[in-house]
Amino acid sequence: MKKKELAHLEKRLLEERARVMKELGYYDEQFSGTLQASDGDLSSYSFHMADQGTDAMEREKQFLFASKEGRYLWHVNEALRRLYFTPEKFGICQECGADIGFERLDALPHARLCIKCKAREEDGKRA
Repeated sequence: MKKKELAHLEKRLLEERARVMKELGYYDEQFSGTLQASDGDLSSYSFHMADQGTDAMEREKQFLFASKEGRYLWHVNEALRRLYFTPEKFGICQECGADIGFERLDALPHARLCIKCKAREEDGKRA
């Protein structure tokens, strides 16, 4: 892969990392806020059981979104490690050794598998 392409992919990975970190910061603010602050009520107690259920569901939903973003951040950081420590292997499928292709990496800069190997992996998960 050319140095210009690697520099472009590094920039894309760093942008994605910054975006995810900002998003995780937002979730951190939401988690650290009190129940009172989250719904704007003067009391930290819900008046109705349905309100308590809704509050719990919203907190669980935010936790799941934050967890998904955390996993994505891990993949982006792993791609940056591969790019910095073994740039000659970046863009090479970890399964079959074929080129991943710049178009795929531009769309998904943390990709570690080529299209064929990724499709095989997903088919295996469905079975």
